[in-house]
Amino acid sequence: MAQDLYKCAKCGRTYPADARVWACKCGHYLDVQQHDPFDKDDVDSLEPSLWRYRKALHLDGSPSIYFREGRTPLLERTWDGLDLHFKVDFLMPSGSFKDRGSALMMNRLAELGVDDVVEDSSGNGGASIAAYAAAAGMRCRIFVPATTSEGKRAQVRAYGGTIVAVPGSRDDTAQAAQDAARDTTRASFYASHNWYPLFPEGVKTVAFELWEDFDYHAPAAVLVPTSYGSNLLGLYRGFSQLLAAGAIDKMPQLFACQAANCAPLHALHTTGSADITPQPTIAEGIAGRNPLRKSEMLAALTNSAGGTVAVPEDDIAEAVMSFACSSGLFIEPTCAVALVAAKQLAAAGRLPDGPIAVILTGNGLKTVSTMMPFLMSDDATSAQVSIAQASNEIADA
Repeated sequence: MAQDLYKCAKCGRTYPADARVWACKCGHYLDVQQHDPFDKDDVDSLEPSLWRYRKALHLDGSPSIYFREGRTPLLERTWDGLDLHFKVDFLMPSGSFKDRGSALMMNRLAELGVDDVVEDSSGNGGASIAAYAAAAGMRCRIFVPATTSEGKRAQVRAYGGTIVAVPGSRDDTAQAAQDAARDTTRASFYASHNWYPLFPEGVKTVAFELWEDFDYHAPAAVLVPTSYGSNLLGLYRGFSQLLAAGAIDKMPQLFACQAANCAPLHALHTTGSADITPQPTIAEGIAGRNPLRKSEMLAALTNSAGGTVAVPEDDIAEAVMSFACSSGLFIEPTCAVALVAAKQLAAAGRLPDGPIAVILTGNGLKTVSTMMPFLMSDDATSAQVSIAQASNEIADA
């Protein structure tokens, strides 16, 4: 294995690739410090999955957990007058983009002999890790906020994972999972999609796929729902490697899309402070209050000439329905945040000329219970009432 793969951004301490670590000894998160240029010659064109980009990933042998994941469709659709390209990442094995990061992280942990993992998640990350744990024969516990959609909890249970519902905030859930990982009575590894340094490295394969999808060019901009930032960072890292190789001429503008009810990155980017008072949002997948890698996320936005967008709560569920009716794609509310953001950016004249890609991160079937009041509405007026009722139910849970 390559030596000194990980480095602490705070104290500078380094760790070898075979170290069983998820954080630095000083308590700070770790980064991967090897990002070589990546070009056409580095693609394994015979491999029909994200593992075609193995040269840019950090795995010794062949993946032992293999779903033929990746290579999701890029579909062009007109929505609300906008011509957009949708990367349908909810067609991954567990129904969300998180499988990109889980594929690399869980295969590395399998190489290291890990057989028991804990994770905290708003739903999709936990479902993804539970799926990979099942395929690897690992035990797994997933800590979720008590308000998490029943569909996502059921998915974890179906994979044989144990659900631990935590009252309180998303941050409270993360703390509970970390405490469980530190419990010496059970040797569990904290397989966090937010902390483990290889997770964004797996997610960066979406940048490589978009590059291939656009005939070895970068789109003009990419819109992505954002909370803790693995998708935003993955896009930035992947396109940075392509730019370093001269495989693309320019970094696409990256736009982080958040629900206005919980938009810490937007607040930080626009006001310089991420100190917010979060409100309940139907976009539960991006309800994190304190993103871990804030400085990296800001750098990705600045260096790509991108930005942030905060989307009004009342527009989110409506976008789920109108998009499904016009495109045939049923997405979860978290994805719809990027759709509403596209409208806002277009109205403000902030979208660049050229193809605009939108990452569809999660399958709408996961959040049917949350969306049910809206789905059962008979008209626009009752629909708006239903959205308010759904938000109140989340708040009261």
